[in-house]
Amino acid sequence: MRTVRLPGGDEVAALGQGTWRMGERRKAFKDEVAAVRHGIASGMTLIDTAEMYGSGGAEKVVGEAIRGQRDAVYLVSKVLPSNAGRRRMARACEKSLKCLGTDRLDLYLLHWRGGVSLDETVEGLLALRDAGKIRHFGVSNFDTDDMAELWQETGGQACQTNQILYNLSRRWPEASLMDWSRRHGQPLMIYSPLEQGRLSEGGALGAIASARGVTPMQVALAWTLRHADTFVVPKASRIAHVDENLGALEIALSDDELAALDREFPPPEGAAPLEIL
Repeated sequence: MRTVRLPGGDEVAALGQGTWRMGERRKAFKDEVAAVRHGIASGMTLIDTAEMYGSGGAEKVVGEAIRGQRDAVYLVSKVLPSNAGRRRMARACEKSLKCLGTDRLDLYLLHWRGGVSLDETVEGLLALRDAGKIRHFGVSNFDTDDMAELWQETGGQACQTNQILYNLSRRWPEASLMDWSRRHGQPLMIYSPLEQGRLSEGGALGAIASARGVTPMQVALAWTLRHADTFVVPKASRIAHVDENLGALEIALSDDELAALDREFPPPEGAAPLEIL
């Protein structure tokens, strides 16, 4: 498993596991737990979840999956912007820890910007870090201006990553955010790298996949994994889907293949707005 180094020195798996829409159906619980455990055993040890996902249901799936192997995983959760004030954040974090069955998070992210000021949010995150409830903090769904503002806050430069939407059909980060992030040593965590399965499987994706004997989704995932300073957290609720995601690690796209994908999914020309799912 290739790894990405975060600013604080942690090495995280370049291909991790997302959990959006997990924990919402009781009948799916065992399969979801099995999929996460299979991913961990296969080296996908970074697990991303959030208090919002299934109103804590996804965190419970993860908690069951990591039972007895907490130290083997890099655990990430997210706090809602409505809970981003210092007091509410402390309560939200405790609730997440209880659902996850652990005493600490490796990384705690602000899910997106809301009405609470950044200075209060950073203050709350640093307090949780000082209390040993989280090891590091980061943000999610921040654009370039948001990151520049965060950088001016006291303690803001302790941010470890920005989790963003990025895939072949959502290339807005290439307009300015990727360049800013690289200049400031901020790796990007990518969610929905497969556009929740909505990418067309024909065209260039289908042609490349057919020529290589792989699936179009593996090609699309390999495309997001091509950057050395990004790590990706696709969701997989079935073991077969986990294995399909793992296969993307073996694909190194050629310059001609990348050019063909650029023609079908062109990068932004000039400014591009923040996109969130």
